[in-house]
Formats: sequence, C-alpha cells, structure tokens
Amino acid sequence: MKVKRIVANINTKDITAAKCFYQDVLGLDLMMDHGWIRTYGLNEEMSIQISFASQGGSETPTPDLSIEVDDVDATLEGMKRAGFPIEYGPVDEPWGVRRFYVRDPFGKLINILAHEHGYTNGQS
Repeated sequence: MKVKRIVANINTKDITAAKCFYQDVLGLDLMMDHGWIRTYGLNEEMSIQISFASQGGSETPTPDLSIEVDDVDATLEGMKRAGFPIEYGPVDEPWGVRRFYVRDPFGKLINILAHEHGYTNGQS
C-alpha cells in the first residue's frame, strides 16, 4: 500500500471565497469544480506530508496549513494587496525558513514559508 495524495478539505458554505486567496494570490489552478466542492492545486509532483504539532514554532499558534512558496516576500505583498490579515512575520526562523502567518477567507491560519538555501528536510 502506498499513499498517493493527501488533500486538505476545508468546510465552508461559500466555496467561491477561496478563489482570491488560493487562485489569484497563490497562483493555484482550479483543478475540479463540482459546484459543491472546488479543488485548487498544480499538476506537478509535490511532496506528501502531514504534520502534528503542539505549537507553530517560536511559541506561535499551530497553523491549519503550511504552504511552501518560492518567494515569501512577493507572496506577502500579494496577500497584503488582496487585504488578507497578516498575523505573524515575516520572520527568518532559526530552523532555516522565512515565513509569515495569514488568515484565509475561512479564518484558517496559514503558514506561508520558503526554505532558505534550498533546505527542504527541516521543520516547516
């Protein structure tokens, strides 16, 4: 048996609210739309990971999702322009990531991060 994919499902009455945050700012594609569920993603190979945490690191709350990007600062500016509230950072963490926390349209705490120097095996 091999896990092929892990999908995060966020319960909401307004599935259209995801478009601005996940498609317009983060650049994900709308991959599926059945009217009652919309799935955003990319058609490229990605790591499968699931984390369990007692905190978010640096004594911050545990985020609901962590999303790795190639440019944290550009993503931060996109989130600010779109009016999404930044709750932490941006900060360079001692374990080798630059990150910030933002609330998505559903109130979920999202950890947006990039690994410094291409490091990908550490804590995010």
